[in-house]
Amino acid sequence: MPDRSTLDTPAVLDSPTDVAAALDRVGYLPDPGIATAAFLAIRMQRPLFLEGDPGVGKTALAVALAQITGATLVRLQCYEGIDASQALYDWDFPRQILHLRAAGAGGGDAGGPASGADTEALEASLYQRRFLVARPILQALETTPSVLLIDEIDRADDEFEAFLLEVLADNAVTIPELGTIRAERAPLVVLTSNRTREVHDALKRRCLYHWLAHPQFAREVEIVRRHVPEAAQRLARDVAAVAGALRDADLLKPPGIAESIDWTRALHVLGARSLDAETATVTLGAAIKYHEDQVRVQRDLLPDLLERLG
Repeated sequence: MPDRSTLDTPAVLDSPTDVAAALDRVGYLPDPGIATAAFLAIRMQRPLFLEGDPGVGKTALAVALAQITGATLVRLQCYEGIDASQALYDWDFPRQILHLRAAGAGGGDAGGPASGADTEALEASLYQRRFLVARPILQALETTPSVLLIDEIDRADDEFEAFLLEVLADNAVTIPELGTIRAERAPLVVLTSNRTREVHDALKRRCLYHWLAHPQFAREVEIVRRHVPEAAQRLARDVAAVAGALRDADLLKPPGIAESIDWTRALHVLGARSLDAETATVTLGAAIKYHEDQVRVQRDLLPDLLERLG
């Protein structure tokens, strides 16, 4: 298993080659395009927008960037209906209620009604920093250094994209009751998208864009070997070859590199040293996640693919 811990000291990242070497050391094997995009995002302090099929390593790249820069990774998982209160900040309503009750129990002369000034002071006291719940974006702005991963932005709504535009432009958050909180050092922002819908151009224009394709055969074999070093070389090659062919088969959900790794690990656990019809069939669920795809692969595709392996 590759070492995925943070480097003892942040790496010196003076070139794409330095970034590639540092990513390699924490177990992420980049191609030159990935290394260059990551270097430019770091050097230019621009958000990095990563788009590609599920399982190609978009999220893993953000994790690796946090490791090589010695930064704290803060992850915001997007979903339909997410809004600013889930992404930015919220108020701790239960604690505010307890505060009101405690103030009421001890306030007012002889239990009489509070004055207008007392009421205003009490209302103001509800919006102290201790009652503020920092969500991922605010956490990233207040943490130095940090990598803010905005994962699967394509799942969010258009309104959330508009909100993100303002935050990314200023690296600051204005809270009406407390004022503006500005990042001492802008976080490295990584946005990912599986392209289930098109993200608006306005958001992409603020970012450096990179499409993460499925790796070529040799690189996929190396990635699989990094993650499952105990597996036989022949097994890693067989899995990479079959997975690559299945990506061209118009499946509902073709296997990504994550599935190649899982499939290799499952086969190794069963003692396989190469891919054959029996072990491929019984472990297919590690690589193919839809029943319709499994039926088609087993019936129409797998026999021919295994024959090609020799």
